[in-house]
Amino acid sequence: MTKTNAVKNVVIAGGGTAGWMAAAALAKLVGNNINITLVESDDIGTVGVGEATIPPIRTFHKLLGINEQAFMKATQASFKLGISFENWGDENTHYIHSFGATGKECWAGEFHHFWLQGKALGINNPFGDYCYELQAAKAGKFAFNQQNPINYAYHMDATRYAQFLREFSEPLGVKRIEGKIQKVVKNPKTGHIESLILNNGEHINGDFFIDCTGFRGLLIEQALHTGYEDWSHLLPCNSAIAVQTKSTSETVLPLTRSIAHKSGWQWRIPLQNRVGNGLVYCSQYMDDEQAKALLLSNIEGEALTEPRIIKFKTGRRLKGWNKNCLALGLASGFVEPLESTSIHLIMSGIIRFMRLFPFNGITNHAIDEYNKQLKSEIENIRDFIVLHYKVTNRDDSEFWQHCNAMEVPKTLQHKIDLFKQTGRVFLDDGDIFRVDSWVQVMLGQGIEPNQHHLIASMMSDEELTRFLHGIKQQIEQRVSQLPSHHEFLKQYCPA
Repeated sequence: MTKTNAVKNVVIAGGGTAGWMAAAALAKLVGNNINITLVESDDIGTVGVGEATIPPIRTFHKLLGINEQAFMKATQASFKLGISFENWGDENTHYIHSFGATGKECWAGEFHHFWLQGKALGINNPFGDYCYELQAAKAGKFAFNQQNPINYAYHMDATRYAQFLREFSEPLGVKRIEGKIQKVVKNPKTGHIESLILNNGEHINGDFFIDCTGFRGLLIEQALHTGYEDWSHLLPCNSAIAVQTKSTSETVLPLTRSIAHKSGWQWRIPLQNRVGNGLVYCSQYMDDEQAKALLLSNIEGEALTEPRIIKFKTGRRLKGWNKNCLALGLASGFVEPLESTSIHLIMSGIIRFMRLFPFNGITNHAIDEYNKQLKSEIENIRDFIVLHYKVTNRDDSEFWQHCNAMEVPKTLQHKIDLFKQTGRVFLDDGDIFRVDSWVQVMLGQGIEPNQHHLIASMMSDEELTRFLHGIKQQIEQRVSQLPSHHEFLKQYCPA
């Protein structure tokens, strides 16, 4: 392939979290070799509710050299140690899916085998008692230092995050152009995108285009007709309603709350200065007015915004990279926000693209590799989220009866059956969730394995009792020394 196809000018269509994350990463890590232009319109609002993250965002920030305290102040962020799932496995039950490692493992089996062996001996402590992050979250405590590491992510204001990244990117040479995209111009021979025409008539030419135009997929779908794989039969929720409220207490928990209801679930995300609330539901079982009434009757504190309805279709674009266009964020697909994976998918898409960056021209091999990895990653996330709906004892509404009856992907069914029968979890290549995550959710939703690995019986009953007690005691001691999450925020990064 000749140098004439070299990618020198990258145009990002759309701002928001996806657009500015792409701009920031490209400018910081590839910037010397390319020109980056971002086109966005102040008139087009972003969804702006992706307020919870998972731990790999810290790696992304380290890569970019972003100062954690500056970022947290600017986005009024708080720390997140996991998600509290309430009323999922059954009504009036709850468990925490935390970011921590539970217990200690050995070559043949993860810690849950030892925990199951302990249960057989009558040691009935909950699985979560052996996880430091989970116990800190429950106690509303947080701190870190080199002697006492902790695995965490953030809750943040997504609109402020985009603004923070814009301020980070522009000094690195990213050129922002204000305007609405009127037309996408394609080369009649190759079908590649050549330029964007704005509503003021301006032409923005580029060698490569990144579509961050949200659900509309202005470039990837409307111009390139990439196609979409609909997952509504697996993830029936298709609507969300979001509202922000004033904090009602000093206590900012280092946890996202996910509270299941008769036709979906409600989120509560505590920031330093306010709370993000939303209801995710299936319009087949609940209309918008009912959803609005349910959400407003289940919030604490005064509403700061008008409730906003967001319609979506879960699924994925058939290709995340098509010709000379990469789709990021909602333009590339949407798996509902139950496990806070939206920002993660933007981040991993950007990093994957930079690793395959077409400096000397676009090749089909690079496109195929990108799309293969994306498919594996997003399908594994999909399976993990479907798990929450499928493995439940709830049948108190048509919605939950539908979830109980639905056929799930073979990949997920295999994971569920394997855990039920053997207590084992094996990860697939594209799995972003660790064994610990799968185990916490499967146990939390009510699966009791029929057997466990007998490596755990190599210990005598006394040894196992001492082993389990020692881990639990050490965690209790560490948690007792932590300040409250609220105190730590006030000292570390007050907004």
